[in-house]
Amino acid sequence: MFQKAVRKRAKARIGMCGPAGSGKTMSALKLAFGIVGPNGKIAVLDTENESASLYAHLGDYDVSVIKPPFTVEKYISGIREAEKLGYDLLIIDSLSHAWAGTGGILEFVDAKSESAKGNKFAGWREATPKHNSLVDAMLQSSMHIIGTMRSKTEYVLVEDEKGKKVPKKIGMAPVQREGLDYEFTLVFDVDQERHIACSSKDRTEIFDGFFGKLTEEHGISIREWLDSGVAVQESAGKSEKQQPAEPKFITKDQVKELEEIITNAGADRDKFLAYLGVKRLEEIPAEKMTAAVKALEAKTKKGDTAACNVTDITSALNARRIPFEMNEEAGEVHAKPSYQDTASKEFLKQKGFRWQPSEKAWVYKKAA
Repeated sequence: MFQKAVRKRAKARIGMCGPAGSGKTMSALKLAFGIVGPNGKIAVLDTENESASLYAHLGDYDVSVIKPPFTVEKYISGIREAEKLGYDLLIIDSLSHAWAGTGGILEFVDAKSESAKGNKFAGWREATPKHNSLVDAMLQSSMHIIGTMRSKTEYVLVEDEKGKKVPKKIGMAPVQREGLDYEFTLVFDVDQERHIACSSKDRTEIFDGFFGKLTEEHGISIREWLDSGVAVQESAGKSEKQQPAEPKFITKDQVKELEEIITNAGADRDKFLAYLGVKRLEEIPAEKMTAAVKALEAKTKKGDTAACNVTDITSALNARRIPFEMNEEAGEVHAKPSYQDTASKEFLKQKGFRWQPSEKAWVYKKAA
């Protein structure tokens, strides 16, 4: 009944959240080109007034425009059509319209509730299965899926380069049903001001501590992680007569390269080897070399807090939706994540914040 747990090869399921104008579509396309490679086929379901075509200079992809009403059925039909036409990856831009757009789930609930004399339970009784059918269509698709979602926006006062307080638009929770982000393997939050992304959910561990602009190279790293899983047909076990192909490992020069990076980064060799599932560097499969280097580079960047200035710090807090206050007289940033938000607390430690019981906050002091 129980079997040894193995990570199987899978298709990408990525969420991209951010306010309007944060660069969600461009970021999704750049990841898509890296994931499918030069010969892959990309399709976009566009609900954003045909804005997806504005990035045609990035590469080849096809677009299908969805116009109001934004019903769940239209989304599912688009997913099925893309599968039928043999696309490798589908970008749904955006999933927010299926929830809060004209003809979306919320309008459907209101219409049903009105006909049931204000009984919203009657509306949700039909709306929930409809929404679940869209989620199932994405999760069970044979394609890679990237779904963009608009974030609810709020304005906060932050300090600019000249030390003056200026209003800044930040993204909060995505405009979709609560909990949808749990269905994705990766979820990125994109900052509206500088188009900087960070991962609010990452099952790959590739983007642990990441804070920067997404590129095609990041898509390649995701593809390598996806392909490193066990093929589905192999997971059931092999016949005794079948002989496994001789594995190909990294070269001696690549082993030497990793040795130098490990030393320079001060990385924990045992943890690094355990992450790759090997006992020695010489046993690392050749196809995992790029992922191994990326992991070490991420660890190096993760520990480098000295270069973080206040603007970067506040942008990072906004992107991760961590509440904070500025204490200009003391030259401090006070962050106040929720008590159970351990991921945010670890992030604050990496950025140089220290817990101050008297302030009941995590405090970052400006360099003198």
